[in-house]
Amino acid sequence: MFNTLRIAGSSLGMHQTWMDALAHNIANVNTARSTDQDAFQAQMVIAGARADGGVNVAGLAFSDPEGRVVQAPEHALADADGNIRMPEVDMSSQMTQLVMAQRGYQASVQITKNAQETYQSALQIGRA
Repeated sequence: MFNTLRIAGSSLGMHQTWMDALAHNIANVNTARSTDQDAFQAQMVIAGARADGGVNVAGLAFSDPEGRVVQAPEHALADADGNIRMPEVDMSSQMTQLVMAQRGYQASVQITKNAQETYQSALQIGRA
């Protein structure tokens, strides 16, 4: 039972970090920069297996700082050619990953609740 709680707890932490990174990426999907600066770099969480069966955040990877150059002569940051630099973030991919991260988080919460209820039931049996 304690193994279940430990593994589910590690999953909660990893999924929370994943959701935080995705929220950061989504919030910055329209962050424009001048062409002489790097574009916003999306964060990608790298999950890793732990020896005890849990999961952890093994690291972060970042998208290409080159981003994409977009023609927007009316933008305040546009260069002499009317270009700005936008992040290389695919909103549909980010939203799909967000749903997966939320489902994983919810599953971990449910597993934690079930393990706690089982533990409480075992305590009640022991008291009787």
